[in-house]
Amino acid sequence: MADRHPPVQDWASDFDHTDPAWSADPYPIWDDLRQRCPVAHTERYGGAWLPVTYDLIREVAYDTEHFTSRTVVVSDRRPGPDALPAPIGISPPITSDPPFHKLARRMLLPAFGRRSVAALEPFTRQLCRALLDQTTGNVAFDAAAEYAQHIPVRVIVRFLGFPESDAGIFRRFIHQVMEEVNTTAEERQTMMAELDDYIDAQIDDHIASPRDDLTSFLLSAEIDGAGLSREHVRGTMILLMIAGIDTTWSAIGASLWHLARYPGDRHRLATEPALMDTGVEELLRAYAPVTMARLVAKDHDFHGHQLQEGDWLLLPFPAANRDRSVFEDPGRVNLGRADFRHAAFGMGIHRCLGAHLATMELRVALEEWLARYPDFELADPAAVTWSSGQVRGPRSLPVKVQL
Repeated sequence: MADRHPPVQDWASDFDHTDPAWSADPYPIWDDLRQRCPVAHTERYGGAWLPVTYDLIREVAYDTEHFTSRTVVVSDRRPGPDALPAPIGISPPITSDPPFHKLARRMLLPAFGRRSVAALEPFTRQLCRALLDQTTGNVAFDAAAEYAQHIPVRVIVRFLGFPESDAGIFRRFIHQVMEEVNTTAEERQTMMAELDDYIDAQIDDHIASPRDDLTSFLLSAEIDGAGLSREHVRGTMILLMIAGIDTTWSAIGASLWHLARYPGDRHRLATEPALMDTGVEELLRAYAPVTMARLVAKDHDFHGHQLQEGDWLLLPFPAANRDRSVFEDPGRVNLGRADFRHAAFGMGIHRCLGAHLATMELRVALEEWLARYPDFELADPAAVTWSSGQVRGPRSLPVKVQL
């Protein structure tokens, strides 16, 4: 992989979102680009563009004429217009374009409403407490591997109605799809085929034995009076598996990383319950995990940059959240910040459908952690590692707790 993707020399003309420097700390990269090149370009991955200001990212997110969501993960396997045909895409509704997108999203709304999310909160809280119980007596442990990474996996497994014992399989699929983007097209095709086979087996099981879960909901759902195709059901389930897990455990891990480093913020969240809601929003702003992608739908002059049909374009929502023209002192976490214009859940028609669910999981995870461990710190700051690719969060987070 290293030979195929050498280190970046100039982020304005040769960026790579999988570069170790981006994974370790992308914020200085974005700050520099805003000053000298707010729309960066690279020939990697067959050609890609990177806007880094809030306004430019927002413009692309709302422009469904010049940018298609047919695929949202950049890799060397760059699909042509016939490989993943719009408007449905491979994982609706996130890979769907108008007008189909609106129908597919509306169909899912009841499953992700506040009432449905509230029904999952007791399970989430019980799960967090059980995970923390397993750390009892340990002065030092990995808060990412032993806590954060288990919460959304188990919640989504329950939501979909899959065997809880398959949580480990989910983590492996997520790593392959979201982080191993430097693999060959043939390798990615093989891993996606394995994922499809797994989902198909779950669909068959639910057809034989319907139950009260999201999979059975999808199998009984209709759009314009017609049931969903197997491809639509499978794609939506893959979307929920990927987008609903990696993003949320990254947000939980990054929030714990911040609180381990800033005792003042940690103490305030632990002792001022009324601050939790705004605190969660601010942590989402400061450490938004998701960078989404688009394909250029047709040749387009974008503020003097000549975008060609089929080019990739990355939408770094975390960069939008660090734009000082929109947010005062954006590099500082202000738990009482009242400006909720952050793009942690995206912008435009594809704003995250699971925002309520992810916010609930992050809030409950922090509440339960701080109730158990109000005093903790990084055991070894140099040992913290971050994921690469389009979802950024701690993969290893060694902490020391005060018993």
